Amino acid sequence: MRQPIQFGQELRRLRIASNLTLTDLANRVHYSKGQLSKVERGLKVPSRDLARLCDAALNAGGALVKLAPAMQTKVAEVRATEGADEEVWLMQLSADGQSWFQPMGRRQVLAAGVASIAGVSIGGTETGSKAGSEELLRVSRSLFDQYRLLGQVANPAIMLPALISQTHMLREAAVTADSVTRQGLLKLGSRYAEYVGWLVQETGNEQGALWWTRRAVELAAAGGERHLAAYALVRRALVTLYREDAAQTIGLAQQAQEEQVPPRIRGLAAQREAQGHAINGDYDACMRGLDRARTLLTPRLEDGDGPVIGTTNLSDPVAMITGWCLHDLGRPREAAEILDRELARVASQAVRTKVRYGVRRALAYAVAGDVDHACTLTRDLLGGVITVSSATIAADLRSLARVLGRHPRNAQVRDLSPELSTALRIVTP
Repeated sequence: MRQPIQFGQELRRLRIASNLTLTDLANRVHYSKGQLSKVERGLKVPSRDLARLCDAALNAGGALVKLAPAMQTKVAEVRATEGADEEVWLMQLSADGQSWFQPMGRRQVLAAGVASIAGVSIGGTETGSKAGSEELLRVSRSLFDQYRLLGQVANPAIMLPALISQTHMLREAAVTADSVTRQGLLKLGSRYAEYVGWLVQETGNEQGALWWTRRAVELAAAGGERHLAAYALVRRALVTLYREDAAQTIGLAQQAQEEQVPPRIRGLAAQREAQGHAINGDYDACMRGLDRARTLLTPRLEDGDGPVIGTTNLSDPVAMITGWCLHDLGRPREAAEILDRELARVASQAVRTKVRYGVRRALAYAVAGDVDHACTLTRDLLGGVITVSSATIAADLRSLARVLGRHPRNAQVRDLSPELSTALRIVTP
């Protein structure tokens, strides 16, 4: 109980120093006076959300956030499969939708017994023609853009079998291609693998996401591209961000900002670092990170014909992430205003992007006390939430449900509650 007592004592000291009564602070953070009183007396453990709101309201500079209970779970590294250079990819497609993917070392396959694995031969190892390999690369590159568009409107689970198969095809085709085409096939395969990792995270499988990120780095390195390892750190930092582990998020993002790393990856890393500082309550460090990201993410031609790393659906990603960060910094009203503006610029077909930031906008309005508007926004989003079925979006949706749950007498909350509960049951892993 020591930590809640320390938090409560510091909260009371800062409140009195700011000449605020409990009622004044309750009106600013939209929590009840009774709840704040229990927190000050150490009788109730403060939530991270309450800590951020109080920190911002009292200009504590992150001091209250640091005293609040934090999730300290570390993201375990996914160990490479034994004999990774000789691994076998097994995938089962089932009519009932219970498909699965499993990497195994060849030794494991042999130990299990070849006869126990029903399989179909899908090709030999004869050398293909140069023209055939080049055409495969061209078509696969075009397909990648289509898959990214599809990813905006589809459940990730139904996309994964096709994307995994495409990744495998590029990896295998590279074995018999000429040296120049081989590099292109492996680099494109790495982008497919990275995209698979992101979609796997959207299903709620963090360890699977990290495994695919490792495969992406290995494929890119085999194709002569070493910088994807830095972007893998940014992807790992996304996992720790959703675990609210500020220290790991910041540390991983900082590692990805070495000078030799391409500007776009450094910009995405600076953006992720800013998000880490935001959940840590450090406003100044967050804004510095966003300023670096804005400079580095100025449109450049360095990616050539390859797929762009990171989002392609935001006209100003740093502005959108600024809104995201302001919410985590306990400034929900400012966050909502920015998210309003930036969401209006997102294309209508980018459903996943509109839902991801739309839910956060609704959450910001709810935390700011505009509960009726938050309910209106949420109702319009629930269909899209179910369509894209994202574990990361579900995290914000659960937070939104908790905030709205503090207003049980509100008519709009009562009306929305059954639909919101149904959506959460559907999308929660």
